[in-house]
Amino acid sequence: MEIILLERIEKLGDMGDVVNVKPGFARNYLLPQDKALRATKSNLARFEAEREYLEARNAENREKAGTSGKAVDGHSIVCIRNAGDTGQLYGSVSARDIAELLNNKEVKRNMVILEQPIKALGIHEVKVRLHPEVTVSIKVNVARTEDEAIRQEKGEDVIATQAAEEAADAKEANDERAANAVSMFEGDAPDEFIAPEKSSEDKTETSE
Repeated sequence: MEIILLERIEKLGDMGDVVNVKPGFARNYLLPQDKALRATKSNLARFEAEREYLEARNAENREKAGTSGKAVDGHSIVCIRNAGDTGQLYGSVSARDIAELLNNKEVKRNMVILEQPIKALGIHEVKVRLHPEVTVSIKVNVARTEDEAIRQEKGEDVIATQAAEEAADAKEANDERAANAVSMFEGDAPDEFIAPEKSSEDKTETSE
C-alpha cells in the first residue's frame, strides 16, 4: 500500500515521503495513529496544503521532546525481580514496567524500545524514543535486592561473585574432608575412630 508519511518513521522515510508498506502495518499502526495518509491524489493535495502547518507542529513537538529528553537521558532505574542462581529471571521486565518505573508522564509504554523483554539480572541499556527525531538512553538495573542493585551500579557482576563464593565454600569443605581423612591414616583420628584395646580374655582366646 502506498502512503504519505506525516512524520519521520525510522527505516521508512521522512515527512512527506511516499512509500510502500504492508497493508496490515498501514491499517493497524500508521493510519490509526495519524502517522500517515493513503497516497491518493486528494491526500497528496491535502498534504501539500498543510505541509507548512505540519512541519511547524513537528518542530514544536521535537523541541518539547528534546526538553523532556534532558530529564530522562542517562537516567538509571532499579527493578527488583526474583531470579535463579544463573541470573535468569522468574518472569521478565517489559516496556510497560520500564515506563511505570520511570514515573515520567511524558514517557509512554510505546516509546520504550525493547527488541524483547529483559529476562536476566544486570544493567541493561534501553532506548526511549520521545519523538521520531529524539531518542535517549536509560539504564535499567535489574537485581534481586537493593543491595545487589547498588553493587551492580558499582560494576560488580553479582552472579560471578556468587559463583566464586560458592566455589570457595565447596573447596574449603573438600579440603576439610581431605584433612580429616589424612589424620585418620596418620593415627591422629578423633577418639571415636580409634579401635578399642582388646581385653585380657580376648588376648587369651587369641593365644589359644
